[in-house]
Amino acid sequence: MRLILPSCVKTALAATLGFALIGRASLLPRCAELSVDVGGAPMLPSRSILENLANSKDYTTWLSVVDAADLVETLKGEGPLTLFAPVNKAFDKLPKGTLESWLLPENKSVLSAVLTYHMIQGKIGVADFIAAIEKGNGSADYQTMEGETLTVRHDGRKLEIIDAKGNKSLVTVADVPQKNGVIHVIDAVLSPKS
Repeated sequence: MRLILPSCVKTALAATLGFALIGRASLLPRCAELSVDVGGAPMLPSRSILENLANSKDYTTWLSVVDAADLVETLKGEGPLTLFAPVNKAFDKLPKGTLESWLLPENKSVLSAVLTYHMIQGKIGVADFIAAIEKGNGSADYQTMEGETLTVRHDGRKLEIIDAKGNKSLVTVADVPQKNGVIHVIDAVLSPKS
């Protein structure tokens, strides 16, 4: 029997496994709303990116920098938006003083550039990334909302996001559906060239 799953089940399974679901299974009942837990909080597809991240203990730093950069409306807007969302521990990996420097009022444009470098217009899931990677012979470039590109690769298990400076971040939870897009949880902060 061919695999026939509602999209919310496919998305949740893909997010849990970290890659697109391919295989066979029995027909499963349709679901009203299936969520994925991130940082101990359910990420409900009926909520915006901002609403979901606000409930997660893993995103207190991200939310504070989004607020400082005046990007709250972007994350609760209509979208669709693909967000590579670094957890609190990702910010801990930054060189000492970097985050504090970004939060200075005179560096608001720098902070905004860093944050919008984590965003791509449209809703791009793991299956889309993998298809583009295969078509691109091992990697695919995407223009961010900041304006520069980032590169996506697949190491056979997880997606790798390579920033403009050559730094690598891994997607630890993929395809977390949102009302206004999709979140991919990452383990490092991405940096544009400028």
